[in-house]
Amino acid sequence: FNFFFLPADLSLLSLAGHVPCGLICHPDKEHILYPLGCTVVIQELDSKQQTFLHGHTNNVSCVVVSRNGLYVASGQVTFMGFKADIILWDFQRKELLARLSLHKGKIEGLAFSANSLYLLSLGGQDDGSVVVWHIDKREAVCGSPASACSAGSATVVVCSSCRDEMFVTAGNGTIRVWELDLANRKIHPTECQTGQLRRVIMCVKVADDDNYFCVGTSSGDILKLNTNNKLMTDYRPQKEKFSLVSSSSVTLIFSLSSSSLVTESRATSRRTITKKIQVQGAVTSLTHRGQGHQFFVGTNECQIYRVNYTAFKEELIAACHNEAVHDIVFAWGTSDLFATCSKNDIRVWYTPENKELLRIVIPNVICHAIDFMRDGKSIISAWNDGKIRAFMPESGRLKYVINHAHSLGVTAIAATSDCKRIISGGGEGQVRVWEIHERIHKLGEILKEHLSAVSCIKIKKDNQECVTASLDRTCIIWDIVRFIRKQMILANTLFKCVCYHPEEYQIITSGTDRRIGYWEVFDGSVIRELEGSTSGSINGMDITSDGAYFVTGGDDRLVKLWDYNEGAVTHTGVGHSGNISRLKICPANKYIVSVSADGAILLWKYPDSH
Repeated sequence: FNFFFLPADLSLLSLAGHVPCGLICHPDKEHILYPLGCTVVIQELDSKQQTFLHGHTNNVSCVVVSRNGLYVASGQVTFMGFKADIILWDFQRKELLARLSLHKGKIEGLAFSANSLYLLSLGGQDDGSVVVWHIDKREAVCGSPASACSAGSATVVVCSSCRDEMFVTAGNGTIRVWELDLANRKIHPTECQTGQLRRVIMCVKVADDDNYFCVGTSSGDILKLNTNNKLMTDYRPQKEKFSLVSSSSVTLIFSLSSSSLVTESRATSRRTITKKIQVQGAVTSLTHRGQGHQFFVGTNECQIYRVNYTAFKEELIAACHNEAVHDIVFAWGTSDLFATCSKNDIRVWYTPENKELLRIVIPNVICHAIDFMRDGKSIISAWNDGKIRAFMPESGRLKYVINHAHSLGVTAIAATSDCKRIISGGGEGQVRVWEIHERIHKLGEILKEHLSAVSCIKIKKDNQECVTASLDRTCIIWDIVRFIRKQMILANTLFKCVCYHPEEYQIITSGTDRRIGYWEVFDGSVIRELEGSTSGSINGMDITSDGAYFVTGGDDRLVKLWDYNEGAVTHTGVGHSGNISRLKICPANKYIVSVSADGAILLWKYPDSH
């Protein structure tokens, strides 16, 4: 039997920060929602407990919550010419209510009407239509091209604040106010007149009384239009470049392209900056909590901030990588600390609170692999600029650098248990042994057998032997005392990962051929081969300390737990939206942590029984 990990057994450390207005505070003031890949995450603000809405077949492009809080709607991206689904969810039960399919390519925007009678959807550039859906009947009422032939694509849809039958669409040179004629099942647009101004509209906010609405443009201008006569009544060219506009009951809030926030009082005709904070990354989401005592900010660098209106001070409440995560490793002997690496940075995480403890940033380079020294005194890392860098694990301070470690970048790294040697692999295929002393770090030996990049290194417990996997279709077992090759394993695959069985008489490997191989260490002979995946490469694997089970993950985006002796899958974890790059079982068998190409870090509760 193939049992699935339950969504409740999963924690997620990420936010798809590139989705405009993707971070939403629920009307109950107790939850926030945000997309990550194919998943919509619902998180309790106080307990940080997470629930996952699974159902999309590709990345979520927009999320919206009804004003009464009963419904959540999410749209996705798909391939050109194929239907892009909208899913309507029941918020309380966290269940899929309906799958709505009319648009093709991409769902650009969604909006619930004022009293949650209708759902408005806007197709992407290849679709170009706007559709009104009846929520209770779960069917389309009517649709229409979203913009005139002479105008550009519409990218924003916003509902009226008071009326279910009115909404606004806007985009590149187009602003339209729509009226729903339910009896005739039609929607009628009226073009708004802005004179000689032609702008790319980024966002729209309708006033609480529906008498006017404001639009923010890519050029930083703010236009005010009358809802009744559809004429522009005010135009404010701004020196600062605004990219988003949002609103609360007393202020307009803008996010700047420079990642600052600015509030503008409506009480006076003169617009002035009253308060400002700095956040990391371009702001892509602003959402207020309740009546406006707090609001949340989401950025394109996957950061979530909570801001108190009174103090106007930001508090970072969630953060993650915004690029592909390449490696993950637990600190020796503990399940509470692990480190991950990505482009530009290494991060250390505390699992009981899913909290980032340390961030080490090296701009404009990529970290391919990391390892904790067993004595806890340093984190060693492999970088694409050919350097090995060691950092202090508490402060993140640079401890030492080994320059020119490999000519084509360092692609794999591991440390011996006595902390006296580092084994590194490079893009050119060389395996190098480094002697590590308190003040001196020198090259001990170069092992030249691989013809392509080294993808993974594992060291035997006695520090006298290691195994290296390479993209040259070989795995080599090395004697790292005499510095000679002991065995070479050949297969028709680009090896991505390798593990010693804890008893160290066998190794298991996998790679691009999707097969899992069991091999004898003594003579390099194959013992068994398993079909590890039906689609895509297997990129990572790890084995339990007793050798009874191992875990794999790869381009099929599934986390699979295997019985080592039976060679059968006992559990499958569904949750990743990007290709899995690496995974680890924590020392105490409490968690499985998997990382992927979309920047996600998923913590799975290790199954109690099999």
